[in-house]
Amino acid sequence: MPRLDMSLPELTKYRPEVAEPADFDAFWQRTLAEARLHPAEPRLTRVDSPLSEVEVYDVTFNGFAGDPVKAWFLLPVDRSGVLPDRLPTVVEYNGYGGGRGFPHERLAWVTSGYAYLFMDTRGQGSVWGSGGDTPDPHGTGPSAPGFMTRGIHSPDDYYYRRVFTDAVRAIDAVRTLDRVDPERVAVCGGSQGGGIALAAAGLTDGLVGVMPEVPFMCHFERAVGMTDNDPYQEIVRYLSVHRDDVEATFATLAYFDGVNFAKRATAPAIFSVGLLDPICPPSTVFAARNHYAGNAEIEVYPFNEHEGGQGYHFVRQAAWLARQLAPQPAG
Repeated sequence: MPRLDMSLPELTKYRPEVAEPADFDAFWQRTLAEARLHPAEPRLTRVDSPLSEVEVYDVTFNGFAGDPVKAWFLLPVDRSGVLPDRLPTVVEYNGYGGGRGFPHERLAWVTSGYAYLFMDTRGQGSVWGSGGDTPDPHGTGPSAPGFMTRGIHSPDDYYYRRVFTDAVRAIDAVRTLDRVDPERVAVCGGSQGGGIALAAAGLTDGLVGVMPEVPFMCHFERAVGMTDNDPYQEIVRYLSVHRDDVEATFATLAYFDGVNFAKRATAPAIFSVGLLDPICPPSTVFAARNHYAGNAEIEVYPFNEHEGGQGYHFVRQAAWLARQLAPQPAG
């Protein structure tokens, strides 16, 4: 893809005004308070697995409205007796259309010594990968095929209100587990997962790190007008039919814009961006990073598209997270 967005010097300074509802904080405080009326209550079942060095648990916790949400929870097997009782933990969110799949597909963090929870995304899991196991029992009004416009007529009914609430509840749930150090939990994800990680970071206190890769759902108004790729094109197709709903649609999306969550996220962060990304335009990623309230680094992949850094980037993430967890020198 040709480089059609801003130059890198322009991107590093790009800090646009993004629509923010006056009741943004009140909306999310109410949403999470309602969800927390249902205790997170993670239910773990040990799963037989060929993974001899990893303990595998099938997890169900209570998400939005107390709905059951599935996840995998993985622990390194301690054969040497030197692992601490409570481990630093990584919670990961998935890309658009994928489900939690199989535990053997997600081994990088647990084999690096972390406890690891991988959250299923409600209603998804039938586009790529090995499938999902979490239904979305809530109906919506008219929408374009896909998830981006489900319930778009109201922030209360919008699909991602449920997903982002699930993401916060996943952190609540994992912090209750015996082998998890609740003060050392980080979140990550790529594309949709990066957008979910940003939302979780903006809505959760006390995270040790945030790692959004090529994050989706940032600076909606620019993204929708700039890329002709899905999933943003779902919004375009919807508005091409519902011509009078433009203002109301973007008013709803403002409650879910990663830039607005970034403004509220204070944990250290490391972003990634592909400068040839045709799905999440680089300027939308930089908009979130440049508004981020905490210290936020960014790894730039000048000749990559939406795949970003892939294996190269995991090495950088792992080194970065190890630095966040290292004891700080006195004084």
